[in-house]
Amino acid sequence: MDFSFTQDQQNIREAILKHCSQFPDEYWLERDQSGVFPEDFYRSLADAGWLGIAMPEAYGGSGLGITEASIMMQAIAESGAGMSGASAVHINIFGLQPIILFGTEDQKQRSIPGIISGQDKACFAVTEPNAGLNTTALKTRAERKDGGYLVNGEKIWISTAQVSNKMLLLARTTPIDQVKRKTEGLSLFYTDFDRSKIDVRLIHKMGRHAIDSNMLFIEDLWIPEEDRIGPEGEGFKIILHGLNPERVLLASEAVGLGRAAIKRAARYARERIVFDRPIGQNQGIQHPLAKCWAQLEAANLMAMKAANLFDKGEDCGVEANAAKYLAGEFGFEACHTAMLTLGGMGYAAEYHVERYVRESLIPRTAPVSPHMILNYLAEKVLELPKSY
Repeated sequence: MDFSFTQDQQNIREAILKHCSQFPDEYWLERDQSGVFPEDFYRSLADAGWLGIAMPEAYGGSGLGITEASIMMQAIAESGAGMSGASAVHINIFGLQPIILFGTEDQKQRSIPGIISGQDKACFAVTEPNAGLNTTALKTRAERKDGGYLVNGEKIWISTAQVSNKMLLLARTTPIDQVKRKTEGLSLFYTDFDRSKIDVRLIHKMGRHAIDSNMLFIEDLWIPEEDRIGPEGEGFKIILHGLNPERVLLASEAVGLGRAAIKRAARYARERIVFDRPIGQNQGIQHPLAKCWAQLEAANLMAMKAANLFDKGEDCGVEANAAKYLAGEFGFEACHTAMLTLGGMGYAAEYHVERYVRESLIPRTAPVSPHMILNYLAEKVLELPKSY
């Protein structure tokens, strides 16, 4: 089995790293401190055609796979952009997978080119305050009316809603007490983000300040029937097709962030002189950094295996979840180890690793917790009884 990149894949990695060098660490530090969306970074990737890397060629994309998208997103994070850079374009890369698989030709023509060109920014509105990971328990209701649906409800932890003009929304079209299975009766929509009907409230949070997180309060939002993706009531099944690529991309981003942290820490350890010798000469510094390097490489192999399986059309649920778990845990450990390596300066914003630590908690926690992944692996791999 060959684990090396093809020349084209290596070219993607090198091109993205070169592209991101236009946006140095100071750029991301400023965005983290100001909380301003990195519009010029987003626009530069769109103008260069990178947002369509995994989109069909028929709609302006490059027609490549999640493997190539993972290489791209990993390189963005590794460049020092971290989760702020990756999250700025994350949904553009994979978010419209449900439309690609289940949308009509008209929906594809209306939706995909705008995401690829960067003209449209979309948010993914699924999570709710009282449902969490229990998606089938969501309360947002899309009530059928003549020619469409009237939507009311609340969503939480919705990224980029401050800057989005489009929304991928999951809502219940049939009350849960009227369906045979709780996974039925949910419908998926891709529609305009009508701010006259959606109150967007910013959530102040620990990290990734440049990418907003929000609560949405939706009141009498009208969605025309032509904006429903797939059959009514089958939205839950449809969004499942986007979960595995999302986990793979997040894993790759976590690996990239961890690499950025270890690289910065190793450079500091070579240059920092204490007791007349570089601190990197001490095994107490060397061993934790070397361990983190090895762990990140192992997580990366799992992520690339999952991406390869997905691109071949094979089941990759176990591998995608394992990759997300390993990368989330090891990415955090790498960032924390980097912070400890720098000592007191690791706590200083100007050295960047404290920002990496804060951002590393995102792929460790979201969109599914490590505990739920372990539940999944225990059930699917070890054939243990379902625990939830």
